[in-house]
Amino acid sequence: MLNYSPHRKAISLLILCLILTVCLSACGNKQTDVPAQSSAQDAYTFTDALGQEITVDHPQRVVSLMGSFSEIWVLAGGADTLVGTSDDTVDNRDLGLPEDISIVGTYQNPNIEAILALEPDLVLLSSETTRTDSHVALKDALSEAGIPAAYFSVTHFEDYLDMLKICTDITGNTEAYKTNGTDVQEQINKIIEENRLEDHPSVLFLITYSGGIRPQSSDSMTGNMLSQLGCHNIIDDNPSLLKDFSVENIIESDPDYIFVVPMGNDDALAEKNLKESVESNPAWSSLTAVKNGHYILLPKDKFLYKPNAKWADSYAYLADLLHE
Repeated sequence: MLNYSPHRKAISLLILCLILTVCLSACGNKQTDVPAQSSAQDAYTFTDALGQEITVDHPQRVVSLMGSFSEIWVLAGGADTLVGTSDDTVDNRDLGLPEDISIVGTYQNPNIEAILALEPDLVLLSSETTRTDSHVALKDALSEAGIPAAYFSVTHFEDYLDMLKICTDITGNTEAYKTNGTDVQEQINKIIEENRLEDHPSVLFLITYSGGIRPQSSDSMTGNMLSQLGCHNIIDDNPSLLKDFSVENIIESDPDYIFVVPMGNDDALAEKNLKESVESNPAWSSLTAVKNGHYILLPKDKFLYKPNAKWADSYAYLADLLHE
């Protein structure tokens, strides 16, 4: 049996401590040598309405070129990062944005110089209609400047839900997607289930403006809501009426309901055109919809502008009218 003197024991303990120190130090170095998660892993990639793959990484300077898109970005939790927008955002929507937010032109004619001056790291644009060709025309300039330009097409609630999902994925606000998206979807489904008409009344939906009247099919925002509630749109039977429409068409079809939404900045002029174009016809008062009080002017905020998180309110409004 070996015996160690106190001196040898002390030396042994010192050597053991040194060995442990070296081992711990090596382990620590190995941990610090592991690379941190790169910013690329935090980036988010999605496909926009033009089929482009867009990648963004926590954008902090966002410009929106459409009022309803500005609202969707705010609903997604991005209010603090919205630095520029089109004029219809402040004219038609109360989003509580700063009074000095930069206006980069109109929805129809955005100003590329004003957009670039803001140095955005994400621009939200529309690809919905021919009226937004000016948005598509900005694609190359924004691409050359290295600015992600994401195009969206929102006509129906499902389109809104898709865009909201992308925006909340970018902001990381999953609760906003539930509150302003899937919860609203549940409300809409309930309204349709409880109010869908099985007798399928015939309807005509018109947009009136100072320069004329434009009928809308079930592909339109409000037309789609009416269809889901069980209505039959007379324009669906004859799509040619979208371009060649007259009072005689209305009289011949004699719909059960006629819904009208004024468009443009001057509602008085839009309604004046309606009176002169259709209501002045002697046969107008003989229409079923007119005689039954089913000739109805709809509010713009619910049926012209995209209602976004208030889409269920628009469905409920129509359901009430159809059940009066």
